[in-house]
Amino acid sequence: MDDKGKEPKISSTAEAIKKTNEDKMGLPEEIRAPHMYEAILSFLGIIIVMAIGIVVFGVDPHIPMFIGVIIAALISLKIGYKWNDIEGMMIHGISMAMQAILILCIVGMMIGVWLLSGTIPTMIYYGLKLLSPSIFLIAAVLICSITSLATGTSWGTMGTMGLALIGIAHGMGMPIGPTAGAILSGSYFGDKLSPLSDTTNLAPAMAGTDVFTHVKYMIKATAISYGIALIFFAVYGFMHVSSGNVDTSQAIAIMEGLDSMFNINPVLLLPPLIVILAIAFKIPAIPGITLGVIAGAILAPIFQGDLPIFNADSLEVEHIGVTFGDILVCARNGFVCNTDVEAINSLLSTGGLMNMASSILMTVLAMMFGGIMEGTRQLETIVNRLLRYIKSGPAMIGATEITCIASNAIMPEQYISILVPGRMFAPAYRKAGLHPKSLSNALESAGTVTSCLIPWNTCGVYIATTLGISAGTWIPWAVFNYVTPVVTFLLAFAGITATKMTREEQKKADAGELV
Repeated sequence: MDDKGKEPKISSTAEAIKKTNEDKMGLPEEIRAPHMYEAILSFLGIIIVMAIGIVVFGVDPHIPMFIGVIIAALISLKIGYKWNDIEGMMIHGISMAMQAILILCIVGMMIGVWLLSGTIPTMIYYGLKLLSPSIFLIAAVLICSITSLATGTSWGTMGTMGLALIGIAHGMGMPIGPTAGAILSGSYFGDKLSPLSDTTNLAPAMAGTDVFTHVKYMIKATAISYGIALIFFAVYGFMHVSSGNVDTSQAIAIMEGLDSMFNINPVLLLPPLIVILAIAFKIPAIPGITLGVIAGAILAPIFQGDLPIFNADSLEVEHIGVTFGDILVCARNGFVCNTDVEAINSLLSTGGLMNMASSILMTVLAMMFGGIMEGTRQLETIVNRLLRYIKSGPAMIGATEITCIASNAIMPEQYISILVPGRMFAPAYRKAGLHPKSLSNALESAGTVTSCLIPWNTCGVYIATTLGISAGTWIPWAVFNYVTPVVTFLLAFAGITATKMTREEQKKADAGELV
């Protein structure tokens, strides 16, 4: 993903635990290595509780996730860890996602301010004028691909271009699920290949190769997966338009409604441009997004002098100029839209710091669970058992991808899903004589792109909150994200994604040098 900073320092408690886990899993006498059944119990426990809570009862995933934390903690106590150790692991897990939490906070404020300033309405307005239904889905893939390649961030792409494209899809009568799938496919394509992306730099660092070797090696498999996604969305978009299910009359109503409520002006496209340029010029994500918030706040009183603002005290809409107080309120509580067009009201009444609270709390709970699973090495126990049966390059690639997907589910943070499997598999790849670029490619192909397919992963939480859609809406349509790990695994049989090292490369790898 994208949008994470450098790995934070580990808390003193977790660091002490980590230092003991060296020889034979580094466990003091009172602590033993987890048994296989215990590791599987934690893994299945979270999946079963989540499935029952979400599928059967339709509840939010927060409490099921906390029950998963309880299960993992009880098993850790059974293994021999003290409560202070477990608490340190949870704190360390949360610290790993702290930058993601801060980004969620700032993005919430950004959306509220951009709605108040008219930036997002302007993006939707011009998009409705320029894009036609027949090319909309393929254009969505390409627009998000270019943006994420230039910025190296899928989160930034979804929070800017993605949000506008969802609004345009509503106006054109295009299905929201395929639209979200097109946005994700383009966003993760660029995030996977861009040298500016954190994950594109993290994966080779964990594997033992350099970023340019890593990017070059990914091109073949990624190009095939991307081509499949482009063909799918092009064909589906054409079939949908041909079926006569597209209602463009609503686009006219939305454009008129936006024009009557907001002062639509091309200058209002400046805030997203600032964010894109800031990240493209390697300004860190947090200050880069903050610049976008500031730009929107400056433009709001200039361009929206007679904006109808909802007064929470009087419960009435007042036509007054945007004040500094309005900016503060919208940044905190979000924007409330009141027009005669219900589609506009439901689309633009969103944003704000408080609307991100649910996502932030979900991230905290998820990382508590992930911290325990990493600190007690329960996932590593399962992986070590799998390595006994791996006899070929394709099997190694498949095991790596499965581990990354499992990490995205049980240690639900994209960054960790590259970091932990990378640490665990690097020695096995060297022993098997496989080039580190084979490992780095597998880490990206599964760790990066499948994170959005897990609703309680930080990426899934971000998508649901930012785009305002449920996981069931986008998950079936994330074509690129499904196809990429499959293509990478199949190409391993042809030696394209599972490459042997030369003798010279093997010597460098054994010496700890980049290959």
